[in-house]
Amino acid sequence: MVYQSPVGARDLLPLDVAQKHWIEDRLQQVFHRWGYHRIITSTLERMDTLMAGGAIQRSAVIQLQNADDEDLGLRPELTASIARTAVTRMAGVTYPQRLYYNANVFQGTSELKHNRQQEFYQAGVELLGSGGNLADAEILLLVAECLQALGLSQWHLILGEAQITRSLLKPFPAHLQGKIRSAIAHLDRVTIDTLPLSDELRERAIIMLDLRGNPDDVLQKVTKLGLDQPLQAVVDNLKSLVELLKNTVINTTENQSRGIEIILDLSLLQTFDYYTGIVFEVISDTDGQARVVGRGGRYDQLLGLYHPKGENIPGIGFALFLEDLQQILLSARQLPQTTPASNWLIVPETPDAYAAAFAYATKLRDSIHLVRVEMDLGGRDADEIRQYAGDRHVAQIAWIKADGATIIESLVK
Repeated sequence: MVYQSPVGARDLLPLDVAQKHWIEDRLQQVFHRWGYHRIITSTLERMDTLMAGGAIQRSAVIQLQNADDEDLGLRPELTASIARTAVTRMAGVTYPQRLYYNANVFQGTSELKHNRQQEFYQAGVELLGSGGNLADAEILLLVAECLQALGLSQWHLILGEAQITRSLLKPFPAHLQGKIRSAIAHLDRVTIDTLPLSDELRERAIIMLDLRGNPDDVLQKVTKLGLDQPLQAVVDNLKSLVELLKNTVINTTENQSRGIEIILDLSLLQTFDYYTGIVFEVISDTDGQARVVGRGGRYDQLLGLYHPKGENIPGIGFALFLEDLQQILLSARQLPQTTPASNWLIVPETPDAYAAAFAYATKLRDSIHLVRVEMDLGGRDADEIRQYAGDRHVAQIAWIKADGATIIESLVK
């Protein structure tokens, strides 16, 4: 019998982990510089938490049941879990709260494809308790600094606005809105052409498909759709945010300065339907291939679902997809190509030298800097020990005698 991991799961070998940590460490440094603190929530949640009032489909959740027959699931994303934690475990805190995470998520799929991945790793942030353009801009500029810290320069944002998109969907018959929404989200012109719509509504749906491109051009098009005053205010607010981002300088990996490149897309709808304001995707353009490496948006009503008194607390955040970033950085050879080598191999020459060898290893490990120290576990002669150390790129061998005398052999040339 051949034992393998479950379909959709994957094992990370030491080199995979070293590369993943390289990414995580750089992102964590950025999060810390911006004043964010790490939060760790439960991998296992109640289904009513995970579904976020219906914003997340049950089919997206890998479901479990315990001995008490509770309806449980593995988190498909982190925002709902953090929202639940914030209002149930962090009552009385001062807002805004800046939180970040680095964790695995599990996403179910109805497609029965062989080895379809269902476990993913994400790093991201949630900014809770603040609305408005300043908070929105902080999140988008934080994305920019994260990518700069990873050495990615070829990327852009696709920016949408969930409130505008939903309002534009309202004129469609209620029983068709879901299909229209799905068709727009997938840029599916064929479905729109086959739905039973009046010529006016079909033209409206086609216009919505085309609300993508230069922000000034898109905003000009959307104002021609007969917006009411509240919706026009949302459009004006979006225009102000775009101007703010355009006028805010960011550094690039080439030590140049520029604004964030934005494609405005008012057909953009996220998979998880709890967003109430801006939504966005982070697109890498490395090697001419467009790849989504992150998503996020504003969700001002999500925390109210979990609040004991139903009080809404504004929130906005994003998630970066570590596997996608790893593939991009790997192709650019920016990630470690080997696991870290040990600095020392400690070799007790005789059994009565074991205590002295452990003592010497402990002394080395007590350095204020990370020192990797291995103990030779016996069964090899001197040549085999040297061969092992050379194969593992160990820097130095310490040969330990019973009286504690030490001979240092350097293998670095």
